[in-house]
Amino acid sequence: MGNGLDNVRRIYLEGIAGGNAREAVMKYTGHRYTQHSTGVGDGAEGFLTFFEPFVERNPKRDIEIVRILEDGRWVFCNAYQSLNEGAAQWVTMDMFYTDANGLILEHWDTIAPYVAATASGEDMVRGATEVDSAADTQASKDLVLEYTKQVLQEGNHGKLGDFVAPDLIQRAPNIAAGRVGLEAWLTSDDAGSYEMMFQLIGQGDLVVTYGKRHARGKDIAVFDLYRVADALIVEHWMNEEEIGPRETWGNSGKF
Repeated sequence: MGNGLDNVRRIYLEGIAGGNAREAVMKYTGHRYTQHSTGVGDGAEGFLTFFEPFVERNPKRDIEIVRILEDGRWVFCNAYQSLNEGAAQWVTMDMFYTDANGLILEHWDTIAPYVAATASGEDMVRGATEVDSAADTQASKDLVLEYTKQVLQEGNHGKLGDFVAPDLIQRAPNIAAGRVGLEAWLTSDDAGSYEMMFQLIGQGDLVVTYGKRHARGKDIAVFDLYRVADALIVEHWMNEEEIGPRETWGNSGKF
């Protein structure tokens, strides 16, 4: 476990959950803090302008880091947030880039409402939480890369069986269970087109992609998290956020 992973955990739990935003952003970010979260400005002051009022509006913050992984200087974090005793429930997926000392330099995220009744019947947050460090990271990443290229981007749905287990555990809230459910969604208007993969990182059996798709006239930033076993994708989480008009960004945008 590296400094970057520890610092991500701390800025979440100390800065946001603990309400010590100013202390945390000063301790755990580096010489720059470039922000891609909607409505949050760059730098420490941009972070504080957003999160200090957030803490005041939400005095009760139950934030759970469900899973976290690192790949070199990249860190991924998946969290569940219950605010003000469940008045609002959110699922976040965050990606961070750090410096050589593990201080945070850049941040991307998607924020989506927690959905209790999913199409598959599986909880959109739960499932495997720990990285299988014995798994071959590069093999896992290679599999997901080819799946993203051949199936999502090129639309070769006939190759799903080469990449996805028939009994896929599906945790994306709007996709039905199994490989059959995934194929039905991929061929629907709801899936649209997967236009860009911005980044792919992984550790052990867990691999994350961050990219953009276009569906029903909307641009959507999307994280896909995959668990790989026996050379197939066996579990899938997805968190997405519509990309709003330029004037709402507060920074250079989602990518």
